[in-house]
Amino acid sequence: MSHNVGRCEAVATTEDPAGALERALVEFARGASTEISTHDEKLLEDLARRLPAGIPVYVAHTPKSSIEDVVRVAIKVQSLGFTATPHLVARRLASENTLRSALARLREQGIEQALLVAGDLDPPLGPFKSTLEVIATGALEEAGLKRIGVAGHPEGHPAVGPAELLAALRCKQEFSARSGIAVHVVTQFGFNPDAIFAWDRMLTQEGITLPVHIGMAGPTPLTKLLKFAVHCGIGTSVSSLMKNMGAVASLTGFATSPEQMLLGLVHGRASHAGSRVVRPHVYSFGGAVATADWLRAVTEGAFDLAPDGGKLTLRR
Repeated sequence: MSHNVGRCEAVATTEDPAGALERALVEFARGASTEISTHDEKLLEDLARRLPAGIPVYVAHTPKSSIEDVVRVAIKVQSLGFTATPHLVARRLASENTLRSALARLREQGIEQALLVAGDLDPPLGPFKSTLEVIATGALEEAGLKRIGVAGHPEGHPAVGPAELLAALRCKQEFSARSGIAVHVVTQFGFNPDAIFAWDRMLTQEGITLPVHIGMAGPTPLTKLLKFAVHCGIGTSVSSLMKNMGAVASLTGFATSPEQMLLGLVHGRASHAGSRVVRPHVYSFGGAVATADWLRAVTEGAFDLAPDGGKLTLRR
């Protein structure tokens, strides 16, 4: 079955198709997490008034920030009633002591969740080239973390082959079973729900049972998104879009707005009974306030659906 974002019969019922789809969209969005950078620190109190209480807010470790910045902002995020989720970027950690010190400060403030990613700094700042090397220190268990996110790449990684990516996920799944720390996968954002759910089915076939949080872009101009996508090495989605910028609206299966993507994800989950996809992770790309407003509108059901269920429009 196609996962075309313009078709939503799979989430409808014969009694009330529009109502069933609306409920599915709201429920899925209410499980969302979002992401800020340390440069959004000045916006946190405003975001606390806009975002749903308790929502996981990831704090990205961008090239111009330090792990100390990430820890400081994560502590403030937690103090405002969010579930702070700081990034721990292996290649940006100067030493094992730096890692342990950051984890100790987070633990002191009741932060129990983090996102562990390798990063692309070459050469690395310290001894870690991969997340598996960070895991091997034992520092994550000793810090009392209860939940850890790890990276997922539905359209592949520009520097790592599919077999290696799958093997790494297996190792992280084994780590979760061994340590008792709940591990989930957080993916890069993309534009193609078909590719996402093909990857989702592959995970199931390969015995990966980790829950998946699918990355999607918040309200961001397409040209800006494509720049981020090229930088992140997102695969076939970007290639197709770059070749067809003049016909974006007619690209079957591609979602170039957050509304389209949300519809595509909800439809895809309904079409795949064994889906590992459990929630969306909404990237803000410097538009934290606009993303917060978008997410609140969806979670409150402040949108209209086209009669065929193929289009979602926020009420401005």
